[in-house]
Amino acid sequence: MIELYTWGTPNGRKVSIALEELAMPYNVHSVDIMNGSQFAAGFLALNPNNKIPVIQDSDGPDGRAVTLFESGAILVYLADKAQQLLPEAGIARYHTIQWLMFQMGGVGPMFGQTHHFRRYAAQEKYSLDRFTAETHRLYGVLNNRLAQSEFVAGEAYSIADIAIYPWIARFELHQIDWGTVPHVKRWYDAVGARPAVRRGMKVLA
Repeated sequence: MIELYTWGTPNGRKVSIALEELAMPYNVHSVDIMNGSQFAAGFLALNPNNKIPVIQDSDGPDGRAVTLFESGAILVYLADKAQQLLPEAGIARYHTIQWLMFQMGGVGPMFGQTHHFRRYAAQEKYSLDRFTAETHRLYGVLNNRLAQSEFVAGEAYSIADIAIYPWIARFELHQIDWGTVPHVKRWYDAVGARPAVRRGMKVLA
C-alpha cells in the first residue's frame, strides 16, 4: 500500500493523478503547508527538505519499504513500478524524462513565482512582470512542442503530461490568452477530460 503525504498544490496533484492513472491503491495524509505542518518533526523524518509530496510504499523494490520525496522522482518510481506512463528503455524514455525535467526546472519554479506575486505581492511590479513574461515564454515552448505531437513527450500520454497539467490548471493566474497557444489549449482540454485526472485533481481540493 502506498501512503501519500500531500496538499492541494500542483506538485501534490501530480502524484495523486499518477496514482489514479495507474490504479494503485493509496491512503492520503494531509500536510497543511499553510499552517506549517511540513515543519513538524514527524514529516521532517520523511523529507528533510520539508516539502510535499512524499510517498511511502510498503512494497518497494525487492519487497522492501521505501520512502521517496521530490515529485519528479516519485513519478518515475511509480511509472517504473507499474511499467506504464514511461517507456522502459530507449530514446522515448529519455524524451519523456527530458520533458519531465522541463517541468521540474522551468514550469514549476517560474509558474510558482508568478502565482506568489499575483496572489500576495502584486504591488511588486518588476517581479510580477518578470515572472509573468517567463511563464508566457514557457507556454510558447510547450505550444510549439504540442504543435508537433499529441502529448508532451510524443504520441503517448506519460508522466510528462501528468507533471505539467496541474500547473497549467492554474491558468487564471497566468494572464494567458488561449488564442496565442491553441495547441496547449487542445492538450489541456484532452488531459483534463481523463477520469483519473479529474479524480487526482480532487484530492485535498
